[in-house]
Amino acid sequence: MNAISPAPTPEGGPGRVVLLTTSHRVAPGLLSWPAWQLLHAADRVLCSDGAHPQLPYLREAGIPVEEASPSAQEIVGFCAGGRTVVVVATGEGEPRLTDGLARLAGTGRVDMPELELLPASYDLPGARLLDLVQVMDRIRAECPWSSRQTHEGLAKYGIEEAYELVEAIEAGDREELREELGDVLLQVVFHARIAEEHPQEPFSVDDVAGGIVDKLIHRHPHVFGEETADSPEEVKEHWLRTKAEEKRRSSVTEGVPLGQPGLALAAKLVSRARTAGLDVPLPAGQGIGYELLALAARAEAAGEDPEAALRAAARVYRDAVRSAEGAG
Repeated sequence: MNAISPAPTPEGGPGRVVLLTTSHRVAPGLLSWPAWQLLHAADRVLCSDGAHPQLPYLREAGIPVEEASPSAQEIVGFCAGGRTVVVVATGEGEPRLTDGLARLAGTGRVDMPELELLPASYDLPGARLLDLVQVMDRIRAECPWSSRQTHEGLAKYGIEEAYELVEAIEAGDREELREELGDVLLQVVFHARIAEEHPQEPFSVDDVAGGIVDKLIHRHPHVFGEETADSPEEVKEHWLRTKAEEKRRSSVTEGVPLGQPGLALAAKLVSRARTAGLDVPLPAGQGIGYELLALAARAEAAGEDPEAALRAAARVYRDAVRSAEGAG
């Protein structure tokens, strides 16, 4: 690393230090206009990391960057006389420099420069998803357990995480909801990472995201097209029509997973038939199964989720059991 000698101390005030931060989730060189203006106008631009990804772009833009890690005292000397020194921050944020400046300021004996923080690039919404993809990629490559997992082996975890998400929603626990959403998201990213390794038909998380983006745009012509919708019912009509065009199914029951819980399955089938305008009487039969089917149909007609209703009743019963245990 090159050593830097403090500049002379002309008259003009203590100057300023600007800590320039950038996001590793944004391509190097894509900086804000205020950042470019500052960099061009600065008296000195310093960076402690010679391999910082921004440096080639700054130098290409004609900005001389000195590779150095000066002390707080040296920085104060550089700024003396009203100079502006820009420090291109590393990922750690230059704690050594900022802590040193804070200590100097605390003595009350140093004419301190102004210290500013200027974010030169900002994360867009969803930027942390890039971190998740990178972390998952490394775990898949280096973790003895994760590197051996398959779609089939992970399937049960997807079901478990979905149920835990539903439980968090019904409990109204916001912190638990955030965590469970993360666990469900992990399942998506994990499966997408495994899919990249398929020898004949690989796909990535970008393919997964691209597919759902296309689907959402196509199924919302009232948002992205020329259709109109003024009510939730009209939105649902658009959705069902475009979905039917995409799938070209021969039966309204196609696509209904038969492995889902029984009450949910019954309600979904009844809903599909009703939405399609089919008047199909419930099958007549003896036994609890037919009774439950009729209850599920009644709940669906009333706009209720029979699975959620049963879970709510079951929780009440659980509390009653616990009370009985405590009384005993």
